[in-house]
Amino acid sequence: MTDPVVRSEIAGGVCTVTLDDPERKNALSAQLTSELMDALDAAEADDAVRVIVLTNTGNTFCAGANLSERSGRSEASSLRPVDPAEMFARFGRSAKPYVGKINGHCVAGGMGLAAAMDYSVVVDTAKMGFTEVRIGVAPAMISVLCLPKMRASDARAAFLRGNRFLAPEAERMGIINRAAAADEIDAIVDEVVGDLVKGSPAALAATKQLLANVPNMTTDDAFAWTAPLSADLFKGDDAREGMGAFLEKRPASWIPQEHH
Repeated sequence: MTDPVVRSEIAGGVCTVTLDDPERKNALSAQLTSELMDALDAAEADDAVRVIVLTNTGNTFCAGANLSERSGRSEASSLRPVDPAEMFARFGRSAKPYVGKINGHCVAGGMGLAAAMDYSVVVDTAKMGFTEVRIGVAPAMISVLCLPKMRASDARAAFLRGNRFLAPEAERMGIINRAAAADEIDAIVDEVVGDLVKGSPAALAATKQLLANVPNMTTDDAFAWTAPLSADLFKGDDAREGMGAFLEKRPASWIPQEHH
Protein backbone atom coordinates (compact mmCIF):
# COMPACT_ATOMS: atom_id res chain seq x y z
CA MET A 1 0.00 0.00 0.00
CA THR A 2 1.33 3.42 -0.88
CA ASP A 3 1.12 6.13 1.77
CA PRO A 4 -1.79 8.55 1.41
CA VAL A 5 -0.95 11.90 -0.23
CA VAL A 6 -4.09 13.78 0.88
CA ARG A 7 -4.97 14.32 4.55
CA SER A 8 -8.17 15.69 6.12
CA GLU A 9 -8.94 16.98 9.59
CA ILE A 10 -12.11 18.54 10.98
CA ALA A 11 -12.28 21.13 13.76
CA GLY A 12 -14.81 23.83 14.56
CA GLY A 13 -16.93 23.18 11.51
CA VAL A 14 -13.92 23.44 9.18
CA CYS A 15 -12.46 20.56 7.19
CA THR A 16 -8.83 21.21 6.26
CA VAL A 17 -7.75 19.11 3.29
CA THR A 18 -3.97 19.01 2.83
CA LEU A 19 -2.14 18.02 -0.34
CA ASP A 20 0.75 16.06 1.14
CA ASP A 21 2.97 14.81 -1.69
CA PRO A 22 5.86 17.28 -1.46
CA GLU A 23 8.35 15.00 -3.23
CA ARG A 24 6.23 15.24 -6.40
CA LYS A 25 5.34 18.89 -5.75
CA ASN A 26 1.70 17.90 -5.19
CA ALA A 27 1.32 17.22 -8.91
CA LEU A 28 -2.12 16.05 -10.01
CA SER A 29 -1.28 12.35 -10.14
CA ALA A 30 -3.89 9.61 -10.35
CA GLN A 31 -3.34 8.91 -6.64
CA LEU A 32 -3.56 12.54 -5.51
CA THR A 33 -6.65 13.39 -7.58
CA SER A 34 -8.42 10.19 -6.52
CA GLU A 35 -7.69 10.82 -2.83
CA LEU A 36 -8.60 14.50 -3.18
CA MET A 37 -12.00 13.69 -4.70
CA ASP A 38 -12.66 11.14 -1.93
CA ALA A 39 -11.72 13.69 0.75
CA LEU A 40 -13.95 16.36 -0.78
CA ASP A 41 -16.85 13.91 -1.18
CA ALA A 42 -16.58 13.05 2.52
CA ALA A 43 -16.34 16.71 3.61
CA GLU A 44 -19.33 17.72 1.51
CA ALA A 45 -21.45 14.83 2.83
CA ASP A 46 -20.69 15.70 6.48
CA ASP A 47 -23.24 18.13 7.91
CA ALA A 48 -20.75 19.11 10.63
CA VAL A 49 -18.44 20.58 7.95
CA ARG A 50 -19.39 24.16 7.11
CA VAL A 51 -16.26 25.29 5.21
CA ILE A 52 -13.51 23.39 3.38
CA VAL A 53 -9.94 24.73 3.40
CA LEU A 54 -7.50 23.37 0.80
CA THR A 55 -3.81 23.68 1.67
CA ASN A 56 -0.44 21.95 1.18
CA THR A 57 2.80 20.72 2.68
CA GLY A 58 6.18 21.49 1.09
CA ASN A 59 7.19 24.55 -0.94
CA THR A 60 4.74 23.90 -3.82
CA PHE A 61 0.95 23.99 -3.57
CA CYS A 62 0.49 22.22 -6.90
CA ALA A 63 2.74 21.85 -9.95
CA GLY A 64 -0.12 20.87 -12.26
CA ALA A 65 -0.34 17.61 -14.21
CA ASN A 66 1.91 14.69 -13.29
CA LEU A 67 4.00 14.68 -16.45
CA SER A 68 5.51 11.21 -16.02
CA GLU A 69 1.97 9.78 -15.91
CA ARG A 70 0.64 11.94 -18.71
CA SER A 71 3.57 11.10 -20.99
CA GLY A 72 2.97 7.36 -20.50
CA ARG A 73 6.25 6.85 -18.65
CA SER A 74 4.81 5.51 -15.44
CA GLU A 75 2.83 2.44 -14.45
CA ALA A 76 -0.90 2.45 -15.13
CA SER A 77 -2.92 3.24 -12.05
CA SER A 78 -5.58 0.98 -10.55
CA LEU A 79 -7.22 3.94 -8.78
CA ARG A 80 -10.60 5.25 -9.81
CA PRO A 81 -10.06 7.57 -12.80
CA VAL A 82 -10.79 11.24 -12.10
CA ASP A 83 -12.06 13.46 -14.89
CA PRO A 84 -10.07 16.72 -14.49
CA ALA A 85 -13.02 18.76 -15.78
CA GLU A 86 -15.24 17.23 -13.08
CA MET A 87 -12.60 17.97 -10.44
CA PHE A 88 -12.13 21.63 -11.43
CA ALA A 89 -15.89 22.23 -11.81
CA ARG A 90 -16.92 20.73 -8.48
CA PHE A 91 -15.76 23.65 -6.31
CA GLY A 92 -18.12 26.16 -7.92
CA ARG A 93 -20.97 23.66 -7.94
CA SER A 94 -20.54 22.71 -4.29
CA ALA A 95 -23.06 24.00 -1.74
CA LYS A 96 -20.17 24.68 0.66
CA PRO A 97 -17.58 27.47 0.50
CA TYR A 98 -13.96 26.64 -0.32
CA VAL A 99 -10.93 28.58 0.90
CA GLY A 100 -7.47 28.10 -0.59
CA LYS A 101 -4.61 28.46 1.90
CA ILE A 102 -1.83 28.27 -0.65
CA ASN A 103 1.55 27.92 1.02
CA GLY A 104 3.82 27.63 -2.00
CA HIS A 105 4.39 27.76 -5.73
CA CYS A 106 1.45 27.19 -8.00
CA VAL A 107 1.59 26.63 -11.76
CA ALA A 108 -0.49 25.18 -14.61
CA GLY A 109 -3.27 22.97 -13.19
CA GLY A 110 -2.44 24.35 -9.75
CA MET A 111 -3.58 27.75 -11.03
CA GLY A 112 -6.93 26.13 -11.81
CA LEU A 113 -7.26 24.92 -8.21
CA ALA A 114 -6.34 28.37 -6.87
CA ALA A 115 -8.85 30.10 -9.15
CA ALA A 116 -11.59 27.56 -8.36
CA MET A 117 -11.64 28.46 -4.67
CA ASP A 118 -14.28 30.87 -3.38
CA TYR A 119 -11.48 32.73 -1.56
CA SER A 120 -7.78 32.09 -2.07
CA VAL A 121 -4.81 33.42 -0.08
CA VAL A 122 -1.32 32.77 -1.43
CA VAL A 123 2.04 33.26 0.27
CA ASP A 124 3.56 36.34 -1.37
CA THR A 125 6.85 34.60 -2.24
CA ALA A 126 5.06 31.92 -4.30
CA LYS A 127 5.79 31.79 -8.01
CA MET A 128 2.72 31.28 -10.17
CA GLY A 129 2.13 30.94 -13.89
CA PHE A 130 0.45 29.35 -16.87
CA THR A 131 3.46 27.35 -18.03
CA GLU A 132 1.60 24.92 -20.32
CA VAL A 133 2.80 26.33 -23.66
CA ARG A 134 6.42 25.57 -22.68
CA ILE A 135 5.71 21.82 -22.59
CA GLY A 136 3.64 21.80 -25.76
CA VAL A 137 0.10 22.03 -24.35
CA ALA A 138 -2.37 24.82 -23.46
CA PRO A 139 -4.10 25.99 -20.25
CA ALA A 140 -7.28 24.49 -21.65
CA MET A 141 -9.60 23.44 -18.82
CA ILE A 142 -8.22 25.93 -16.31
CA SER A 143 -8.99 28.77 -18.75
CA VAL A 144 -12.67 28.12 -17.92
CA LEU A 145 -11.94 29.07 -14.28
CA CYS A 146 -9.32 31.77 -14.81
CA LEU A 147 -10.59 33.80 -17.79
CA PRO A 148 -13.74 35.10 -16.04
CA LYS A 149 -11.50 36.52 -13.30
CA MET A 150 -8.88 38.16 -15.54
CA ARG A 151 -8.63 41.22 -17.78
CA ALA A 152 -8.31 40.08 -21.39
CA SER A 153 -4.90 41.72 -21.80
CA ASP A 154 -3.52 40.04 -18.66
CA ALA A 155 -4.85 36.64 -19.73
CA ARG A 156 -3.45 36.95 -23.26
CA ALA A 157 0.01 37.85 -21.96
CA ALA A 158 0.14 35.24 -19.17
CA PHE A 159 -1.25 32.35 -21.24
CA LEU A 160 0.93 33.01 -24.30
CA ARG A 161 4.20 33.89 -22.54
CA GLY A 162 4.09 30.98 -20.11
CA ASN A 163 6.24 33.00 -17.71
CA ARG A 164 6.19 32.84 -13.93
CA PHE A 165 5.21 35.75 -11.71
CA LEU A 166 4.88 36.29 -7.98
CA ALA A 167 1.62 35.97 -6.07
CA PRO A 168 1.04 39.76 -5.74
CA GLU A 169 0.88 39.91 -9.55
CA ALA A 170 -1.70 37.08 -9.54
CA GLU A 171 -3.71 39.13 -7.03
CA ARG A 172 -3.52 42.17 -9.31
CA MET A 173 -4.77 40.02 -12.19
CA GLY A 174 -7.75 38.87 -10.09
CA ILE A 175 -6.85 35.16 -10.21
CA ILE A 176 -6.53 35.02 -6.41
CA ASN A 177 -8.02 37.17 -3.65
CA ARG A 178 -4.95 37.96 -1.62
CA ALA A 179 -1.18 37.58 -1.53
CA ALA A 180 0.17 37.73 2.02
CA ALA A 181 3.33 37.24 4.06
CA ALA A 182 3.84 33.69 5.33
CA ASP A 183 3.29 34.77 8.95
CA GLU A 184 -0.05 36.45 8.07
CA ILE A 185 -1.76 33.64 6.15
CA ASP A 186 -3.14 31.72 9.14
CA ALA A 187 -4.78 34.84 10.60
CA ILE A 188 -6.27 35.85 7.23
CA VAL A 189 -7.73 32.38 6.63
CA ASP A 190 -9.09 32.26 10.20
CA GLU A 191 -10.83 35.62 9.64
CA VAL A 192 -12.33 34.53 6.30
CA VAL A 193 -13.49 31.19 7.73
CA GLY A 194 -14.94 33.01 10.76
CA ASP A 195 -17.03 35.10 8.37
CA LEU A 196 -18.13 32.12 6.25
CA VAL A 197 -19.45 30.02 9.16
CA LYS A 198 -21.74 32.90 10.15
CA GLY A 199 -23.67 32.34 6.91
CA SER A 200 -26.39 29.69 7.00
CA PRO A 201 -25.92 26.45 5.04
CA ALA A 202 -28.98 27.12 2.85
CA ALA A 203 -27.99 30.75 2.27
CA LEU A 204 -24.41 29.89 1.32
CA ALA A 205 -25.61 27.14 -1.04
CA ALA A 206 -28.04 29.55 -2.72
CA THR A 207 -25.37 32.25 -2.96
CA LYS A 208 -23.00 29.85 -4.66
CA GLN A 209 -25.75 29.05 -7.19
CA LEU A 210 -26.13 32.78 -7.87
CA LEU A 211 -22.40 33.17 -8.43
CA ALA A 212 -22.34 30.22 -10.81
CA ASN A 213 -25.48 30.97 -12.83
CA VAL A 214 -26.37 34.67 -12.92
CA PRO A 215 -23.33 35.82 -14.97
CA ASN A 216 -24.41 33.50 -17.81
CA MET A 217 -28.06 34.68 -17.89
CA THR A 218 -29.84 37.57 -19.55
CA THR A 219 -31.15 40.19 -17.13
CA ASP A 220 -34.76 39.08 -17.63
CA ASP A 221 -33.91 35.39 -17.14
CA ALA A 222 -31.85 36.21 -14.04
CA PHE A 223 -34.74 38.11 -12.41
CA ALA A 224 -37.17 35.35 -13.36
CA TRP A 225 -34.94 32.77 -11.65
CA THR A 226 -33.81 34.79 -8.62
CA ALA A 227 -37.23 36.16 -7.57
CA PRO A 228 -38.73 32.76 -6.61
CA LEU A 229 -35.36 31.68 -5.15
CA SER A 230 -35.43 34.75 -2.88
CA ALA A 231 -39.04 34.11 -1.88
CA ASP A 232 -38.28 30.47 -1.02
CA LEU A 233 -35.28 31.50 1.10
CA PHE A 234 -37.36 34.06 3.05
CA LYS A 235 -39.88 31.30 3.85
CA GLY A 236 -37.18 28.83 4.87
CA ASP A 237 -36.12 27.53 8.28
CA ASP A 238 -32.70 29.19 8.04
CA ALA A 239 -34.29 32.62 7.46
CA ARG A 240 -36.63 32.14 10.41
CA GLU A 241 -33.69 31.21 12.64
CA GLY A 242 -31.40 33.89 11.23
CA MET A 243 -33.86 36.75 11.61
CA GLY A 244 -34.83 35.52 15.06
CA ALA A 245 -31.18 35.41 16.11
CA PHE A 246 -30.60 38.92 14.73
CA LEU A 247 -33.60 40.39 16.55
CA GLU A 248 -32.77 38.54 19.78
CA LYS A 249 -29.09 39.55 19.52
CA ARG A 250 -27.80 35.98 19.81
CA PRO A 251 -25.64 33.75 17.56
CA ALA A 252 -27.60 31.76 14.98
CA SER A 253 -27.83 28.04 15.69
CA TRP A 254 -25.71 27.08 12.66
CA ILE A 255 -22.58 28.90 13.88
CA PRO A 256 -20.12 26.38 15.40
CA GLN A 257 -19.55 27.02 19.12
CA GLU A 258 -15.87 27.87 18.54
CA HIS A 259 -16.83 30.84 16.35
CA HIS A 260 -19.31 32.53 18.73
